[in-house]
This record gives sequence, C-alpha cells and structure tokens, in this order.
Amino acid sequence: MSGSQVTDGTHEADRLSPVLRPVRAGSGFEEALEQILQVLRLGLVPYGERLPAERELADRMGISRVTLREVLKVLQEQGLVESRRGRYGGTFVRYRAGALTTASSGQDTQEELRRKVAGIDLEDALRFREVLEVGAAELCAGRRLGPAEQERLRECLAATNDAPLGDYRRLDTRLHLTLAELSGSPSLAAAYAGVRASVNDLLDCIPLLVRNLEHSQVQHAALLDAVLEGDADGAREVMREHCAGTAALLRGFLL
Repeated sequence: MSGSQVTDGTHEADRLSPVLRPVRAGSGFEEALEQILQVLRLGLVPYGERLPAERELADRMGISRVTLREVLKVLQEQGLVESRRGRYGGTFVRYRAGALTTASSGQDTQEELRRKVAGIDLEDALRFREVLEVGAAELCAGRRLGPAEQERLRECLAATNDAPLGDYRRLDTRLHLTLAELSGSPSLAAAYAGVRASVNDLLDCIPLLVRNLEHSQVQHAALLDAVLEGDADGAREVMREHCAGTAALLRGFLL
C-alpha cells in the first residue's frame, strides 16, 4: 500500500510521514503505540479506511512485525481498529476523529470536556502550537519548494475547500501537518504532530462554526499564496492571525 493513491488526493506515505518515524531503541512498543494513536487522533487514516500493511508500518517505525502486532492488538482491544481477513483484509480504523461532538450526549460531552481540559495546560499548548505553526510557515516560505511539494499544498487546500463539515477538521489537520513537514525540519514536524493531537482533542469538544471555517479558508488561501511566493514575513503574519483565531475560540468555549 506504500505510495498508493487514496480518495482525498494524497499518498499514504505523504499523509503519514509527519507522524510515523523510527522509534528509539528500548521503547519501541510504547513509541509505536503513541505514533499510531496520533495517526488515529489526527484522522490521517479516516474511519473505515485501512492502515498501511504491517510490513510498511514496521519498516517506517523501525520495529519488528511481532512488536507491531502487539501494538495493533492493544488498539483492537480498545475498539480503535479491527482486523479483517481475506484478499481485501487488513487492519481497518474504527476510531472516528471528531465523533465526540456528534455521537455523545450533552452530559457525556461535558464530562469528557472537563476531563480533557483538566489534563491539558491549554495556554501552554496554544503558545507552543503558535510557535511551531508560525515557524513552519516562515521556513516553508523561505525554502524553494519543488513542483511536487507545491502541488501537495494545493491539493491539501483544495480538500479543505471541498470538505463536508464532518471531514473538515481532519483535512484541516492534514494541511497544517503538511506545512510542518515541508518546513524541512523533521523535529518541528514531529513536535507539531504531538501538540496538534492535544489541540484536536479539545477542538473535538467544541462546535464547528461555519463562519469561522469560512474565515479559516480565506486565511489558508492567503497563507499558501505567501508560502508559494516566498514571502516569509507574510506567511508568518497570516499564520499568527490564524492561530490567534483558533486560540480565541478554544478560550471562549473552554475557559
């Protein structure tokens, strides 16, 4: 499945590369579990789709297939994935990113919200996210992105423009992760994937506001224009405004 085309216009290796990376010796199981959980929480492989083949996952994380199967067993026991046999079998995602706001009762949502807010330093997460996002935008604009890299960004933007409401947050996440990856700093991309997963947990607890999404799309378009034109100052400022908008929404709903 490596490099195979998927329905939302990108390649499997492309959309997972900001998260899946070789793990450190001595903590292979824990780090591999963390990485695949991030893939699920970020919606990089949506509900109902198949994860990459075991061989590819194991190779990309530098672990044995035995260790990978232990990770997948834990995820299956938690109801996050399911294994199917046969010619079209594999490991399929059952976790639906963003399901909390649509599937839970109001009381359950409020209880989950309180639990998540208590476990996250919101202000620290938002500040860290802004530093990483603004830095990634500036670095992307300062690089000479190749035609394929530019097309990846355009495809990500187009996907958010055309996204049904239920898929918007997942595709928005993919756009931002792609920017982080194309910054040229794997460490920045990995750090951003971690903080974005935490922020998404909180975003899933607040409503999607159509007007806010329309404003976000205007900012996304301006951001890509700046990046593709090599305008580092412009990219930095647009991203800073974009992050401030998200931060304001989260503070408004959660604090």
